[in-house]
Amino acid sequence: MAKNPKQPLEACTVGFYNLENLFDTRNDPTLLDDDFTPGGFKRWTPERYENKLRKLGKAIGQMGRGRPLDLPVLLGMAEVENESVLDDLLSTDTLKGSGLEYVHFDSPDERGIDTALCYHREHFEPEGQEVIPLLVYEPDGQRDFTRDILHVHGWINGEHVHIFVNHWPSRRDGDSETAHKRMTAAQTVRDRIWEIRSENPEANTIVMGDFNDDPHSESLKHLEESAALHNPMQQLFRPDRGSAKYRDTWMLFDQILLSHTFLNYQPGTHRFSHADIFDPEFLQEWNEPYKGKPFRTYVGRNYLGGYSDHFPVYVHLEREG
Repeated sequence: MAKNPKQPLEACTVGFYNLENLFDTRNDPTLLDDDFTPGGFKRWTPERYENKLRKLGKAIGQMGRGRPLDLPVLLGMAEVENESVLDDLLSTDTLKGSGLEYVHFDSPDERGIDTALCYHREHFEPEGQEVIPLLVYEPDGQRDFTRDILHVHGWINGEHVHIFVNHWPSRRDGDSETAHKRMTAAQTVRDRIWEIRSENPEANTIVMGDFNDDPHSESLKHLEESAALHNPMQQLFRPDRGSAKYRDTWMLFDQILLSHTFLNYQPGTHRFSHADIFDPEFLQEWNEPYKGKPFRTYVGRNYLGGYSDHFPVYVHLEREG
């Protein structure tokens, strides 16, 4: 039976945000987090940490603007160190008492950066959650310990939905050299979606994340086609805009894909209406030659004091009466 909130929203925002290394300032001896300590390479002080939290809270608090709720109802996150930083983030002036809660599991990533899902407790009720291990390997057969895939399912405004939050392996060692890892990630998500649909062919599915691949990349096309998903981010991918910029090239690694059930017009269900990159001026660099790029926290060891090296992305869902 569908579980209904007291006041279902007519429209809501579902977003994803790579937070660019949201670490606390404490040294965890089990992780490679030494750079993000007061005495480390980044000189990551409590003051810098608090400044980043305030800025991220401001950005998240405006992602749903123009909707009935300024906050996102669902927000996937990447690059969070632990539950402590999530508690601190949701305790900022902007987000304190907002109704946001989260689901998080520690992953085997050596740096300790995980994915998480924030949700608005008045409009989403989680029913279950799991981590899906991502088993990828180096050419020598050694496992690359990377981020797990977070799967949460529950009720959004009375409609059941499955959410997958991803942060796929990076291109740090080269695009073609690491492409097989991202293809494995795509196949891992696909296989879990198939399992779910074997029990419920009409299951609502949202797959979001920093995929470290663009919409036209082989891994994303495979996921889109093999799992019968709609990728509304394709129309946003163009040379003069993206969610992150490397040197002079825009990338759209941050994406949200939807099952085709969100393209219907059935009463009591959610319908996809709009997708976009959340890139208002306050999230952008304002000085040339970097004007328009995400206003990030660091470039190397150089502290800029910004938000993140990624813009958030989002989709709007409208609820049919």
